Amino acid sequence: MAKAKSKAVEPVPVAVAAIPVPRPRLHKLTISNFRCIGPDPIEIELDDIVVLVGPNNSGKSSILRAYEIVMLHGSDEGKLSKDDFPDGVFDPLNIPTIELETVVFDKTAPGERWVRTDAATGEMFVREKWTWTQPGVPKKVGWDNTIGAWHENECPWGAPNVAQAYRPEPIRVDAFQKPEEQAEKVISLLTKAIEERVKELSKKKSEEAGGGLSIYEKLLDTIKQLRISIAADATAAVGDVQTSFASMLGEVFPGYSVIFDPRPEENVDKSIILYKPNPLLKIGPSGGFQSTIDRQGSGTCRTLIWTALRILAERPVGKTATQAGRAHLLLMDEPEICLHPDAIREACRVLYDLPNTKNWQVMITTHSPVFIDLSRDNTSIARVELLANGKVRGTTIYRPQKARLDDDDRTELKLLNLCDPYVSEFFFGGKTILVEGDTEYTAFKHIVAQDRSKYKNIHIVRARGKACLVSLCKVLNQFNKDYAVLHDADREKVISKKTKAERSNSAWSENQKILTVTETGRTTGHIRLLASVPNFEEAFFGEAVTGDKPYSALARLKTDDATFLKISSLLDCLVDFSAAVPDGAKAWASIDELKVAVTAFDGAKPMPASK
Repeated sequence: MAKAKSKAVEPVPVAVAAIPVPRPRLHKLTISNFRCIGPDPIEIELDDIVVLVGPNNSGKSSILRAYEIVMLHGSDEGKLSKDDFPDGVFDPLNIPTIELETVVFDKTAPGERWVRTDAATGEMFVREKWTWTQPGVPKKVGWDNTIGAWHENECPWGAPNVAQAYRPEPIRVDAFQKPEEQAEKVISLLTKAIEERVKELSKKKSEEAGGGLSIYEKLLDTIKQLRISIAADATAAVGDVQTSFASMLGEVFPGYSVIFDPRPEENVDKSIILYKPNPLLKIGPSGGFQSTIDRQGSGTCRTLIWTALRILAERPVGKTATQAGRAHLLLMDEPEICLHPDAIREACRVLYDLPNTKNWQVMITTHSPVFIDLSRDNTSIARVELLANGKVRGTTIYRPQKARLDDDDRTELKLLNLCDPYVSEFFFGGKTILVEGDTEYTAFKHIVAQDRSKYKNIHIVRARGKACLVSLCKVLNQFNKDYAVLHDADREKVISKKTKAERSNSAWSENQKILTVTETGRTTGHIRLLASVPNFEEAFFGEAVTGDKPYSALARLKTDDATFLKISSLLDCLVDFSAAVPDGAKAWASIDELKVAVTAFDGAKPMPASK
């Protein structure tokens, strides 16, 4: 007879144990043969915030659903239907597979053989895999580091309900949920916030009174003692039942015994209900008629969800917050849907602030560049693409750590986001052209508008200055895709308006930074670097435009065919790297080349005054 398996030990809830340990967090999600995702695995590296971008029907929502599925393992909602298999067809050679890698802070809970320690960072990881050989329940296994392979039958933590307690709990908000489902989500979030506030306020009052147990903790202790007392009184009755059950079982399995453990001391906090089981949330004008939120419009419902999330996000970070129990992962489809522009900006702020509690991770899908904030250091961007052959490809294309942004870069990008919230549109695909200023941006946009079929899927991004141009190049370098840069060469020296003396031009020093940050891409042919000599206005309009430069450029383009054609050819060579560079622009690879070009342009002209 096979050896009886040892009983899995369920974790003591953190709210009861009150141990201030870091929360586990997700590190990597890998998916294959699930819905529209085919045999080529999609691998998503997770940060505090992950933004999934890509065209419609490319599999972004399936990625959110994949994590939800494995976290519901053990329930009916954790089963796959036939429609979850690619094309609705079961292929034994390509079975749905979901892998999850989690960062943990305790080797003993999953078991040491399941834990891999990174030699460089010291972080500890646990890998798990779910596979479906048919619709229904998956098979789950773990990566056994002692054998360096997936174990055939065993997995970390044991039973699904035990394992789930060690991973972030998913909170899913679909793009088009029914009103009653959105209402339930809001109430659930508010309930969680209220419960945490009760614990915090009770603890605070206790500390102000000189310490000891808080009212909430006393109530938990009273319930625990009551349970123990009842269990003790019922010992005789429990013993009789155990004896009878063991006797009957012994007829089939000789030598076996049965023990009934009521566990009166565990999960005590779940016995407390602070208010009625089915609370209502109503909304309406003050002093007027107020109706339940399931009768409100989608925009109102989603705004209420943001409000509830904001309450959770703005909880103080401290001892209580780190003991707030299980970590959470917000999974949200298209948060911009049905929201007013002001509400969209507020939603973005709330999302980015939510992980500050140290108890949340966020994964969203979006079609709005407003939800990408390059100035943050905790955000990964993953682009999901639908290829021409129908296959879905996804990869993490931007991680702040790899971009090596310094404080100046973050400041520049933050200011750029404020000036132009759509600057991050290049994350959504297409060919990207970085330009330094408003004049060239306006000129190029006008040319694109005249022939949209020729310049389809071209993203022109204005950096609004050389310093930010360098920062954007650092971001784009992670894409491993072609992009072009157009900037002003400027002059090495200028005449000060105030003193009339010659002085160094600070804009000239930025040229070397641009050259350095584009070096690898230029060598491999992924980047075309052009400079307008000495600046865009003088190079292509024949004069240093003053005043409203973009308007002046646009007016000139509408009336001057020669200038229109010249700037069109400039745009063409930024799109097609094999096209010839027109007069006025310089493809350069050294500071000396730029000096020669500027000197040749100036000739005997007097040096211009500084601005």
